[in-house]
Amino acid sequence: MAFARTCSVALVGVDGVVVEVQADLEPGLAAFSLVGLADKALLEARDRVRAAVSNSGEKWPLRKLTVGLTPASVPKSGSGYDLAVACAVLAAAERLDPASIDGLLIIGELGLDGRVRPVRGVLPAVLAAADAGYRQIVVAEQTAAEAELVPGVSVLGVRSLRQLIAILTNAPVPDEPPDLSTGRPDSSYAGLLLPGLGVRDVTSEQTCRPDLADVAGQYEARQALEIAAAGGHHLYLKGPPGAGKTMLAERLPALLPPLTQSEALEVTAIHSVAGLLPPDRPLIDTAPYCAPHHSTTMPAIVGGGTGLPRPGAVSLAHRGVLFLDEAPEFPVRVLDALRQPLESGEVMIARAAGSMRLPARFLLCLAANPCPCGRYSLRGEGCECTPVMVNRYQARLSGPLLDRVDLQVQVSGVTKVELMHQGRNAESTATVAERVREARERAAARLADTPWRTNAEVPGHELRTRWQLAPGSLADAERDLDRGLLTARGLDRILRVAWTVADLARRPRPTRADVQTALTLRTGVQRSTRPTDRRPDPYGDVDADLGTGS
Repeated sequence: MAFARTCSVALVGVDGVVVEVQADLEPGLAAFSLVGLADKALLEARDRVRAAVSNSGEKWPLRKLTVGLTPASVPKSGSGYDLAVACAVLAAAERLDPASIDGLLIIGELGLDGRVRPVRGVLPAVLAAADAGYRQIVVAEQTAAEAELVPGVSVLGVRSLRQLIAILTNAPVPDEPPDLSTGRPDSSYAGLLLPGLGVRDVTSEQTCRPDLADVAGQYEARQALEIAAAGGHHLYLKGPPGAGKTMLAERLPALLPPLTQSEALEVTAIHSVAGLLPPDRPLIDTAPYCAPHHSTTMPAIVGGGTGLPRPGAVSLAHRGVLFLDEAPEFPVRVLDALRQPLESGEVMIARAAGSMRLPARFLLCLAANPCPCGRYSLRGEGCECTPVMVNRYQARLSGPLLDRVDLQVQVSGVTKVELMHQGRNAESTATVAERVREARERAAARLADTPWRTNAEVPGHELRTRWQLAPGSLADAERDLDRGLLTARGLDRILRVAWTVADLARRPRPTRADVQTALTLRTGVQRSTRPTDRRPDPYGDVDADLGTGS
């Protein structure tokens, strides 16, 4: 009896599990059995590996062959085990020294001609291998740069099984022509995430985003955009068609600061698992941006699919922006499914093949028209929608969902003066992004000894007890809470936005004016702190104290 083993990795969501690939040869009728909870694609590896070994000039062992993948309880899918299976079989047949592959972790798909093809999820697989103590990794040449992002590992990129055999036997390495194909691994799944069915792949657009100076007018919306980027707050833009809601949302990702090294690895791992990582860009170091169409299905938004779930738009937008244009046109159940990840920063998916957790800490940006025709106003001018139609349309965005959105801004139509004088006083993306970066640095310094890095992540209890505001600063918010116009969650979100406003203004803590700014951006009711401004209170009384407070 001959026996050999090596290792590969099984992906469960964005987490990897090291799998031991064992090959056993025994006397008997020639047969090839593959065991270990393999899916259809993996079971077909028997034919791929046999053809690849034969076409690489090696002799296939004509004995009873059993290949086991352990742990057997972990579901295994895909073609990334092909290269490991081939090496284990050749070592069991004594073509390779079993000791030469015992300490290797091998990932790659085999073509029938022996060429090694890339697979999705190489980065999270190598991260799992490094955590398990493996330091020598073999992958396809196209994914070697992705694997090398993991520190402390030695990566060998090969073009074919022949090259790997020569390296392991200390023979001259044959020269193989490079694979000139530009398609991503597992492109069959990646196609589900391209513009036709929903999530737009914009990882290649990071360097050509439009500038905020292109937006005419919309000063309140621009302020809300800056606050959203500085604190990681969710944003809801509502207004008529053509007012610039989509233009504003498309410029939001460029305001976010570059990802840290750990954040970049998280984002890159998710895109690698989804098969959306460009071959020429192994590391995504800028905030991603996903804009699914309103016809996108639930699995494409929150994750799912047949067998083991795969990342959806909420995970692809991790550490970036998820933009839902024409938000009321999305199915209600899809919108309500966002409530869990908005609170926890992750999404839990359960399927028949297993359950998994996927990261989903994104900045949500909603855009909506006021009614189906888009011309609704307080006076109803030009709108052909009945009150029932307007109410039904606006009710598609449920109260619990909007209660989780910090900034809700009315985007009015652009005037002729604003359009003709566009760009004269408008700030560029670079100018606003610099203020956002400074505000984030102030927040990070304040939260240095905590697990949070942005104001939007801080729990309300901590804001009310650990970082208290000056006496009297919350007077307006407390009055709204007493009158039922603000929920407890809404009060917490007001506090978070107020801290962001203070960070942008370089104040050590929020003032009453900052709290009123946060209330205005959430409720749409203008608040004033100027002593000369004695306008009636929206609740019917007059505020006797309009001082700024401290």
